[in-house]
Amino acid sequence: MPYITIESGALTDAQKEELIRRVTEVSSEIMQVPQEFFVTTIKELPDKNFGIGGKTIDRVKAEYRKSHS
Repeated sequence: MPYITIESGALTDAQKEELIRRVTEVSSEIMQVPQEFFVTTIKELPDKNFGIGGKTIDRVKAEYRKSHS
């Protein structure tokens, strides 16, 4: 039974449902395993708990939004 774990920042319920559905569809197609056998979990962590380039993700997102608005 394939087990997929996705680690992410906060997601809406709609985003979670779509992510689980689409990841399962693609994985099933590639692996040639029926979708019914897949287990998928999403682990959400606050953006303050992620870092990239020495900055927390919430800061990176804020800087990105400011420079792209």
